Amino acid sequence: MHPIDDTRQTLSAGLLGPADALLARLSGAFSGIASTTIMVFMLLITADVLMRNLFSVPINGVSDYVAYAIGACVFIQLGSTIRGDRIIKADFLMGGWETDRPVLANGAKTLFYGAAAVVLALAVRWLWDDFHKSWTTSEFTGAVGAYQIPLWPFKLAVVLGAALCTVETARIALIRGWAFFGALFSSKGDRRGLWGFAILLGLVALFLSVLMGGALSPVQVGLMAFLGLFFLVACGMPVAFALLAMSFLGVWLTRDNFNVANNALGIAASGAVRSFEFGVVPLFVTMGLVLDRADVGRDAFQVAVVALRRLRGGLGVATVAANAVFAAITGSSIASAAVFSRVAVPAMDEAGYTRSFSTGVIAGSSVLGMLIPPSLLLIIYGLLAEVSIGALFIAAIVPGLILAFAFAVLNVALATWFPDFVGRPDETKTEEMALGPMLIRLVPVAFIIALVMGGIYGGFFSPTEAGAIGAFGAFLVAAARRKLDWATIKSIALETGYITASILFLIIAANLYARMLTLSTIPMQATSLIASFELQLVAFVLVYIVLVILLGMILDSVSIMLVILPIAIPVVSALGGDLIWFGIISIIAIEIGLLTPPFGLSVFVVKGALPPGFVTLGEIFRGAAPFVLVMLAVTLLLVFVPALVLFLV
Repeated sequence: MHPIDDTRQTLSAGLLGPADALLARLSGAFSGIASTTIMVFMLLITADVLMRNLFSVPINGVSDYVAYAIGACVFIQLGSTIRGDRIIKADFLMGGWETDRPVLANGAKTLFYGAAAVVLALAVRWLWDDFHKSWTTSEFTGAVGAYQIPLWPFKLAVVLGAALCTVETARIALIRGWAFFGALFSSKGDRRGLWGFAILLGLVALFLSVLMGGALSPVQVGLMAFLGLFFLVACGMPVAFALLAMSFLGVWLTRDNFNVANNALGIAASGAVRSFEFGVVPLFVTMGLVLDRADVGRDAFQVAVVALRRLRGGLGVATVAANAVFAAITGSSIASAAVFSRVAVPAMDEAGYTRSFSTGVIAGSSVLGMLIPPSLLLIIYGLLAEVSIGALFIAAIVPGLILAFAFAVLNVALATWFPDFVGRPDETKTEEMALGPMLIRLVPVAFIIALVMGGIYGGFFSPTEAGAIGAFGAFLVAAARRKLDWATIKSIALETGYITASILFLIIAANLYARMLTLSTIPMQATSLIASFELQLVAFVLVYIVLVILLGMILDSVSIMLVILPIAIPVVSALGGDLIWFGIISIIAIEIGLLTPPFGLSVFVVKGALPPGFVTLGEIFRGAAPFVLVMLAVTLLLVFVPALVLFLV
């Protein structure tokens, strides 16, 4: 066990004792409630779609129920997500501090989680008043005479969940603070990083003194908050906490009114994700997790291997093809990287491919999961930019196929002209497979694609409803393959809850951040500045792509979108750009960051899915480098030929 983890467990047991055990059980119980609720509204939406399309008898109130339930689920699940350290953050600095500078790591986390606990406590107070008002006024949604859904149970769930995650956040601050002061005052304490913490504390104090000195204009406050956000995220503060803290300060200081900031915080917490459309996130996550457990990706790879065995570099091309198919049913790059690391790398290694190339192919082609619809990043972009998710899905088809084809050509070219890089594989040992078994293995894939994409494009249901239908269909596939039992269903439900809470809590924080940017007038000022430079749309987009790729070296995809898009989208609109086209460009540029050091999330996922010592991070980055160049080329092609994105829309 890592020394930091061991210390944390010891302190948790000794310092908090039975109270911590009770808190853990409470967080676990809340997590179970949230995960179960997600499964319930999956079934409810599915029933509504079937009743409406088959019998013209819709179930009243489904969209309202889901809208309020999804917001409640985020906060109910959040305490367990924080306790399990599942909240999104950048570890490229903090990971080294934990090992080499424990005082710096513990001191930084005490500051970060302590500040987050204060902001969350302010949100809890506002949410309690909102619940109390709903209770005393018998607030409801719906229509008198048709259906009425009381709102106080949902708002009570939100305030209880927010209170629990506040306590969980304060618990981490307390444990880390105890470890920090224990190291300082114990004769045997490890004081490595003390000077680093002193520097960090000094920088934070200097930043706050400048920010709160009262001499800054709203634009300057916004820029300072923007810089502070990146500093905190780079130092390891969870992204959502950094967004909340800096946005709260930014709103407070731009309006010079604490109550305005407090109201903005409460409104974001209570209503930012209170929409039926946000239900699409947990539903597509569920679908991807179920299909992963049903080994659909493994079957797609085996069929592709047989079909492409006579092609030079055939296993590499088969990996790209299988990733493209898997992307069309899961929408997750990380899921693709994890699945094909286990499935394809052993086969490629046995055939004689170099380990650098085989792992590079996995990492490189995994990005198709976030472009080929249904894509989780496309969904998040659609929610942020307020554009049609269905239109984004349609627009992504051709670029996704172009990128997959370009990856396949790259594999063949590398295998032909750079055999030392690729290896000299012997693929003659590939087993034959008759056409019938191949088609049988592809039936689940065809079924899910037809169900989800056919329903959306055919106008039978919305993307959110497609997520529910797809998740239900995935459960049917897994059950038919006898891959489901109670333990598996429970695991899928809990994992869905964790992923949903971490993503939607980020969107809640980004809602406050967008409000802060608006009050600071940064988007308007940026638009005016670009107009004064007479910068054209293409030039702006090229600069934007460079910035996004640089951000991708330190941040994850969702965080980049939430930080940069509130500034970029108004500028693109002012320059006459199509937001559907801009969304596809953004997704590809952001995904390049998954393959670039030092963060390179897909590379780390591939490394983590393989046996220790099998391959180094440097080897994977080298293997993925050609795919980065191809992605850049495809991105530039789409920038200069927008019709490739828009002609189907």
